[in-house]
Amino acid sequence: MKTILVTGGAGYIGSHTVVELLFAGYNLVIIDNLCNSSCVALERVEKISGRALTFVKADIRDAEALDQIFSEHAVDAVIHFAGLKAVGESTQVPLNYYDNNVNGTLVLLQAMQRAGVFKLVFSSSATVYGDPAEVPIRESFPTSATNPYGRSKLMIEEMLKDLSVSDSRWGIVLLRYFNPVGAHSSGLIGEDPQGIPNNLVPYVSQVAVGKLQELSVFGDDYPTKDGTGVRDYIHVVDLAKGHLKSLDRIKEDSGVLIYNLGTGTGYSVLEIITAFEKVSGQSIGYKIAPRRSGDIAECWADSDLAKKELKWQAELGLDAMMRDSWNWQNKNPQGYQSDH
Repeated sequence: MKTILVTGGAGYIGSHTVVELLFAGYNLVIIDNLCNSSCVALERVEKISGRALTFVKADIRDAEALDQIFSEHAVDAVIHFAGLKAVGESTQVPLNYYDNNVNGTLVLLQAMQRAGVFKLVFSSSATVYGDPAEVPIRESFPTSATNPYGRSKLMIEEMLKDLSVSDSRWGIVLLRYFNPVGAHSSGLIGEDPQGIPNNLVPYVSQVAVGKLQELSVFGDDYPTKDGTGVRDYIHVVDLAKGHLKSLDRIKEDSGVLIYNLGTGTGYSVLEIITAFEKVSGQSIGYKIAPRRSGDIAECWADSDLAKKELKWQAELGLDAMMRDSWNWQNKNPQGYQSDH
């Protein structure tokens, strides 16, 4: 495999994966509609890697644009990140999520089929496990969804399974991520949420840099070590490397392979705050707020299957996750807008 099409390659996980792919010697074509990402990220990826990128600003729902990409480039495989990803927003505008995520993937798969490209790594999510009966979570656990975002990921997984049953040429990896955090160690690329962050670590880092006043900790009465929610946080660079291992796996393989990507360790909200204060030297103001509906007490991964079959495991610990998050936020207090 030489040439990879990366959908949503200007986004948070996409841009970090693009860096790792470039260092591994792949040729890339990036497609992104920039609705929740920035082309500044790609300029900085070029700076980090010392390589020029082929970027097409287009929507994955645009079949004509996809056909043109496949006709102009000898694409061997696709890594599919493009999608809307805010859980809260998905409950308010569910049709946008089904149109963008599910319909977008459908259009992409049809274009791949027309072009004779049958290798795909899909960016799924641990949200497909719903509220798990126990932890750690294994790939064999039943799936369900508690919001339209999670349901869109689940629908895509089902669609990919049906596709693979119908045509044995397809080799597909579904990567169920836990909670990606951190940034590239250069501080040039990182997570740049639009508006108020939905996720804990970007929120904490914006409080640390003075952009937000204080953090709301939703619930301190969960049956956990300190009463706050426990999650499996994984460094985005470790996550990116999981995609390269997945490409290696489907070079020869067909069918659908499913892997959890997490560290297998859960950290509470208060532990994250303490770890962030330690690396940043900043005090993080927070207040306890009521639980949010749909939130679960604890969630972490069993990633043994990825270790065994992909030869992948997370290598960067909590200190590195917090240090790199702080380094990115401190250097880019306004995210990519700092560049303008």
